[in-house]
Amino acid sequence: MTEISSGIRVIGSGLSRAGTNSLKLALQTLLGGSCYHMTEVFLRMDDCALWNRALAEGRVDFDEVLGDFCAAVDFPASACWQQLAEAYPEALIVHTERPAEEWYASAGATVLEASRDPDRFRLPTAWHEMTRAAWRCVADDILDEAQALAGFAAWNDGVRATAPSHRLLVWHAGEGWGPLCEALEVPVPDEPFPHVNTVEEFRERGGLD
Repeated sequence: MTEISSGIRVIGSGLSRAGTNSLKLALQTLLGGSCYHMTEVFLRMDDCALWNRALAEGRVDFDEVLGDFCAAVDFPASACWQQLAEAYPEALIVHTERPAEEWYASAGATVLEASRDPDRFRLPTAWHEMTRAAWRCVADDILDEAQALAGFAAWNDGVRATAPSHRLLVWHAGEGWGPLCEALEVPVPDEPFPHVNTVEEFRERGGLD
């Protein structure tokens, strides 16, 4: 485990279901701290208020929710990656990608269930507002496959075009430790890379079947 200074060292710009949970676990191993992810929001629902302000108004004091974390990936953070990149100018931007059709099939069977049938999930109104606003950054109607696929491609292209090249790592989960360790200048761990959160695991954990 590598010791680091406090503060956000990595910002994830990739969308949910593009390897973000594996990235979270990998960064926690490499950086020796906690990585913010949607899974954290479920434990800290009061955070939704700040993310809703960030999505509606732009920059906020992200330290209010990220002060104890060394990285932030997945929604809602990835929907605000540009604001985060400005707030934490030394942070590496890691952009996770996967084939578009594969991504939509995975998202449709997992994270989009709450958008498709919100009454099925006993979650606060602020959480649903946050996720709707985050998905609108990608497509007006994320449940429309054509819109979602076009939005996914546009999102990936937008990150590649606008993130400063010296701060950007485009990464696929199948690449494992190597590119992350090289970009962060840390040793490669002597343990398997954490490939986690398959569709089956997600649905079982969420009681979706």
